[in-house]
Amino acid sequence: MLEQTRQDATSPWHAGELAMQRSVGVAERMDGPGRNFVRKAMPEQHRAFFPMLPFVVLGAVDAKGDVWATVRAERPGFMVSPEPEILDVHLPRDAADPADAGMEDGDAIGMLGIQLETRRRNRLNGVIRRTDPGAFQVHVGQSFGNCPQYIQLRSSAFVRDPDVPTAMLPLHSGQLDDRALGMIEGADTFFVASYVDRENGERQVDVSHRGGNVGFVRVGADGVLTVPDFPGNRFFNTLGNFLVNPKAGLVFIDFETGDMLQMTGKVEVLLDSPEVANFQRAERLWRFTPEEIVLRPDALPLRWSLPPGL
Repeated sequence: MLEQTRQDATSPWHAGELAMQRSVGVAERMDGPGRNFVRKAMPEQHRAFFPMLPFVVLGAVDAKGDVWATVRAERPGFMVSPEPEILDVHLPRDAADPADAGMEDGDAIGMLGIQLETRRRNRLNGVIRRTDPGAFQVHVGQSFGNCPQYIQLRSSAFVRDPDVPTAMLPLHSGQLDDRALGMIEGADTFFVASYVDRENGERQVDVSHRGGNVGFVRVGADGVLTVPDFPGNRFFNTLGNFLVNPKAGLVFIDFETGDMLQMTGKVEVLLDSPEVANFQRAERLWRFTPEEIVLRPDALPLRWSLPPGL
């Protein structure tokens, strides 16, 4: 299923992404969009977009090979693109964030810029160049946009100086407690990080948005999360990564309190399961088994609000 052909070699899609595309019969159709829209540099719209954002979603891999997703907030302007192949990111190190261990010089990183109030989002991945504990450069490997599907409209505001960390300590666990369960089962949004080591030896990290109605992620009695995969752009970046490397990092945010729930663990993709019928609009499912859990109260200096009437 993951065999590579000579034609695949010049495609931006790796073996897992191609396998997912073939599973639904769109590999040939997605070849052109992949070559045309997955770029090795940021277009001007993306270069102007990132500096407007008060937060960014990041995916990183620690020294053990575990992948983590995180959200980091700063005043707009903390990300700047001096040239199309580079994004300068001004963020202090954060020892409380398990993803921070994967942000050393030479590490691969995935980034998602998302503007919830307009439902715009753009993704990139690349390699970190770091000479300063308070900043790093990302040398772009891939840059592409995403459609606004499944993004819940929200507006944000800072409740404290983003350079002032919370006084609350992170809580580490091997299993989900009531607070973590409440965040997952009450969520309409989360972010997922994944990665592959490509045939040329380069590591490619991806981080993406997942959204649905409140309760769209279900937690079994065994603590395993079942996540529906809804119709999308057919890139299959996340699920394609899972086929090659069944590891994931998830982050859930409590938009009212700034609490953040980060988890890393193993994944199983269910391409053809009778359980799909239990999830409205889902085309397939994936299961996530948490292995490390970090609950970080008041981690984010932002608070988000829904539009009036919602």
